[in-house]
Amino acid sequence: MVAIIGRPNVGKSSLFNRILSRRHAIVSEVAGTTRDRLIAQASWKGRPFLLVDTGGLEDDPDGHIPQRVQQQADMAMGAADVIVFLTDVIEGVTATDEAVAQRLRRTDKPILLAVNKVDNDNRELAAAEFFGLGLNDTAFISAYHNYGVYDLLERIVELLPRRELADAWDGGPEGDALSLSIVGRTNVGKSMLTNAIIGEERSIVSPVAGTTRDALDTAVSYRDHEITLVDTAGIRRPGQVQRGIEKYSVLRAVNAVHRSDITLLITDATELATAQDAHIAGLSWDTNRGLIVVVNKWDLVNRNRFRMERVLHRVRERLHFMRYVPVCFTSALTGEGIEEMLDTALSLWQERQKRVPYRDLQYLLADAVSTHTPPSQRGNIRNRLRIRRVRQVAVNPPTFVFSVNDPKLLHFSYQRYLENQIRDRFGFDRTHLRLIFRPERAEKSSRSGIRNRAR
Repeated sequence: MVAIIGRPNVGKSSLFNRILSRRHAIVSEVAGTTRDRLIAQASWKGRPFLLVDTGGLEDDPDGHIPQRVQQQADMAMGAADVIVFLTDVIEGVTATDEAVAQRLRRTDKPILLAVNKVDNDNRELAAAEFFGLGLNDTAFISAYHNYGVYDLLERIVELLPRRELADAWDGGPEGDALSLSIVGRTNVGKSMLTNAIIGEERSIVSPVAGTTRDALDTAVSYRDHEITLVDTAGIRRPGQVQRGIEKYSVLRAVNAVHRSDITLLITDATELATAQDAHIAGLSWDTNRGLIVVVNKWDLVNRNRFRMERVLHRVRERLHFMRYVPVCFTSALTGEGIEEMLDTALSLWQERQKRVPYRDLQYLLADAVSTHTPPSQRGNIRNRLRIRRVRQVAVNPPTFVFSVNDPKLLHFSYQRYLENQIRDRFGFDRTHLRLIFRPERAEKSSRSGIRNRAR
């Protein structure tokens, strides 16, 4: 593990993104943009490591959130094998830099002093004053212009403990893990729920709306399954999202839904199923992701069987386009319902991996058509939909392709009828199904192309 630390606005997130070669962390000129620890997999010349971006270190943090930011940075330094101490040549050596350097000199961990924003000869001469901090391993870099970063990476991998590298990636390919994105409105308890699942303060929790900004990935193991949790920022109504940091935070949250397998939509038990909850659920619907509605803060309401039934009715009424979604009741504060929620996620994940044999699908199609013949348009039998065959072509989500004479003759009600037949026959009770209707000629051409490529 390699941790990047330093004062606010020295370019830690820029260096983090540069090493990863993608925009993972939010970069802004506003001091204190990064708050939580961002952890991502990185490698250099075949040497893998975990890279950690942290919030800015301050001498005397004032307020709940700045103090939590310092704790997150302390946790990153405590777990790191190599520490990159980033400074800013433009501002020169500050009192905070000297205090951090004095603290680092007392540790036995390898320390790399990186002087950032050195992009011309004059700044390189000015950077010489940082040798006075007493840290011998020093590199002059410019994260924005990608100057000196490769040399810094060379030095990092030299300092990495070889003893641990052999076991670094024993968990298997990253794609084998179930990815759960935790999304919802502001202040519904997403970060607290993340911390309750992990068992430590991975995300900063505060009553202030918008505390979480970046999408925080955390790998956990549950019942011998590898799970990647992605905590995200709260998503407000489009008209209320402010430009700048909040806009980028929402974009990270939406992207987290796109790259996850299942979305945990966190709602507030005291303010159930709002229009914004339905809007966020639509993100999963549009991208064919699995969805679980999590009613959090369940400890704050007077609970009984009838109350739970009313909640289920309200949720399904609001999410009328996804009535099959499972609903879980949790309390991040007390830990109630968390295991049941994770069990539901694993069950849904297994359902989304299910494959149906080709022969069984043909039997279902014959039964469905004989029971309910496709309606004709304007009573003309020649304008009736004819379905030749159906086959499953993918999982996660389960995807079924129907060969038909003309997709334009399909009525949405008959598509819904076929989807319900598949659900009832093969046990797809809680997942989104993707049904594709292709002209028979296009289907034959597609199969012919596959055979030709195989030859």
